[in-house]
Amino acid sequence: MAGPSKPAPNAIALISHTGSVLTLLRRAGRTDRIWHDYQHTTHQLRFAVLSALLSGEPILARRMTTGAMPPLLDADRLRLYLLQCPPADRDKIVRTYQDPSGYHGSGLMVQCPVFKSHLICLLTDDEEPDSPGGKLRGHAETLHRLVRDNPRYAMGVSGGHPLHAAAEAYSQAAHALAAAPTAPTRVASYHGRTPLEGALPHQAAQQWARTLLRPLDTATKTSTDITRLTMNMPRSAVAKLLGLSRNTVTAHLKRTEASLGLNLTDIRCRAALHLALALSSSHPAPEPDYDQPPSTLDDLLRTERAAAWATATLRPLQDRHRRTLQAWIDANTDAQQAARALGISRNTIRTHLRTAESVLGLDLLTAGTGIHDIVHALRITNTRNL
Repeated sequence: MAGPSKPAPNAIALISHTGSVLTLLRRAGRTDRIWHDYQHTTHQLRFAVLSALLSGEPILARRMTTGAMPPLLDADRLRLYLLQCPPADRDKIVRTYQDPSGYHGSGLMVQCPVFKSHLICLLTDDEEPDSPGGKLRGHAETLHRLVRDNPRYAMGVSGGHPLHAAAEAYSQAAHALAAAPTAPTRVASYHGRTPLEGALPHQAAQQWARTLLRPLDTATKTSTDITRLTMNMPRSAVAKLLGLSRNTVTAHLKRTEASLGLNLTDIRCRAALHLALALSSSHPAPEPDYDQPPSTLDDLLRTERAAAWATATLRPLQDRHRRTLQAWIDANTDAQQAARALGISRNTIRTHLRTAESVLGLDLLTAGTGIHDIVHALRITNTRNL
């Protein structure tokens, strides 16, 4: 304040009051900054814990949590809920159900860094009922209620998994989410479809996988871990998940390609590697049988159990959608090339693929985690029809 004379008493009172208001505003501004800094820090910590779990490192996730540790990391098994909702809503949900320690009770809610409409929720397995019609508990009940009350929401739910298998839980939830929008409740759970590795002759399949993956024994663990993650999510998602540039992720994949002698931009090569990694993770490799020549992938896929698996996988498809899937795979998942091959529009290709996603319960277009099953199923049925 400046003036040629002393201000009147009422002006002095107003000036004093204004100073008090400014002091309160400064304190409020500092409080807001502290609150936003806290929210940013807790988000980063939750994201780091999720990243460690998706990399199969629950011990590392525990080491990241100094002081308060989410009860999830003490659980034997987890279940992953993948909620699809407007981006602004997912941020509100995270804040609403966050506890004072920065977590979410016994679970973990993390905004997906790639798909802005996805909220990744890791909950202990005991919150989902063991049988249909059972009582939901905790945040599982909350998430189901949110979907029920909001027509724009949908949710995919994985099966129960040990903590080190969070990546597999994410893959299952993504498959379930692909079918959820057309489900009556807009919630779909992943039901125990037998994986291909469970339909192959055990010892022969393990030896094939071991032979294919042996060059990775001398590769860096970082390159191998990044390669495993890219089997279940796009490269851009892996880069954001691990805080790396996409070029760095590509460089690690190039090293893996050089070691294995595979072109990982080819969908069939990726499908073969995905199968080998799944086999190597499911059981310890048996002792090699030197009296028998090693099996090829074609040998493994010619068995009756593999044929039954392929038939069951593709059974829900209409003929036109199956033709579209075949053309799409032949075009290395390039929708434009597939459209030219079939003489239809690119939009029609994507419509067919979305329909196939829904009836198969496999994610083909979002994270693409179901493509490998389609590659193998079509390969098996085409070989038997020759």
